[in-house]
Amino acid sequence: MLLFRNKSIRIGLFKRFLLFRVAITLAFNMQATLVCYYVYKITYDPILHRGDPVSLGLMGLWEVLPAVGFSLISGHFVDIMEKRGMVLKCVVAYLGLAVFYLLLSWTGGPIMGQNHLLTFTYIGIFLGGIIRAFISPAAFALIGSILPKKLLPNAATWSSTAWQIGFVLGPLLAGFLIAVGGFTLSFTVLIITECIALAAILSIPVQPLIKKAKEPIAKSLIEGLKFVYNSQIILASLSLDMFAVLFGGAVALLPVYANELLNIGEIGFGWLRAAPGIGSIIMLIILSYKPLKYKPGIKMLMGIAGFGVTTIIFGVCHLLSSTAIIGQLGGCNISWAFILAFFMLCLGGMCDAISVVIRSIILQTHTPTEMRGRIAAVNTMFISSSNELGAMESGFTAKLMGTVPAVVFGGIMTLGVVITTYFKAPKIRTIKLTPEEDQNT
Repeated sequence: MLLFRNKSIRIGLFKRFLLFRVAITLAFNMQATLVCYYVYKITYDPILHRGDPVSLGLMGLWEVLPAVGFSLISGHFVDIMEKRGMVLKCVVAYLGLAVFYLLLSWTGGPIMGQNHLLTFTYIGIFLGGIIRAFISPAAFALIGSILPKKLLPNAATWSSTAWQIGFVLGPLLAGFLIAVGGFTLSFTVLIITECIALAAILSIPVQPLIKKAKEPIAKSLIEGLKFVYNSQIILASLSLDMFAVLFGGAVALLPVYANELLNIGEIGFGWLRAAPGIGSIIMLIILSYKPLKYKPGIKMLMGIAGFGVTTIIFGVCHLLSSTAIIGQLGGCNISWAFILAFFMLCLGGMCDAISVVIRSIILQTHTPTEMRGRIAAVNTMFISSSNELGAMESGFTAKLMGTVPAVVFGGIMTLGVVITTYFKAPKIRTIKLTPEEDQNT
């Protein structure tokens, strides 16, 4: 089959890595969903019939602070340590954290009050942010250790596909498990999932060290940051993704659209929340058959521009009749406005997937082997800050100018970022992704 001809998926070690990738991403998103709902239940006010939104918002703060802060040093240690061993340590740490959450949900309620439960939960979230700062660059560097460079572009597509599968299925599985068996069953399945990830990473042999020379950590960090700053291609690709997510954070306002503008309730919200991931998986499958060989920089710019356009259209989707019911889907009332909203979010996910794949390939093929950990750590900082700050930006602008203007404004700003990058970073327009065609950055 064309899909498997001359592809990274034929390499046995990479298949094991993909199993690890799916399992750990599934576990990470399950855990995020479970902990979010757990905080909601802890802070639920039976009189007001709602959880504390401030407590939910603080979850992002407690995670992004260590994720960004420790990323400053994680890349240095990833570069000087054996990659598979670093990933293994992170998986074991995640497993310990899952056990901590299980014990907290199982015995914490009868023993502790609300404030203590919330404090311990935030401690777990903070520790998870630290682990995240190390596992992302370590996994990125591990791919470069187990595959020849010529297969890295294709491997980036498969790795992104594995991530999206876990991203979509994790919250759905977590919600189902909470409904069926509560938190005890949910965290138990989470532990089993992480054990699968552990087994997969243990099946990969220890990889040789690339960089053995020791150097001061400050010097190492400065070299990594200088490399990114001086590489127009890498800096432009990271900045594009960061600002696109920062300004195009419509997902953060989905509850408002579902309940106040489209009137589709919780089930409809679930469908809208899943739409970007569904679109991403569709595009990643397409890219597995049709690799991005020609003018990938232009395609990345077009993808992010498409993301901005779909965000704008989604922002005004409620202007179609949202009260005229044309059918039902899983208990959700279907209107033309809902169909347009779902389609725009799905299409936006497809456009975003193009950007994600190209950025991943750029990082894999334009990063020196001895600097993979540091460059991946910088990437983690960009992604972590953009996701959390994007949600914060959306909430702030929605309060300042209203929900619909905030979403439309975000889409317009995304288009502005694309136009600015097109003129300020001309190398991004002519970049080639195949290793044998590497350019000077």
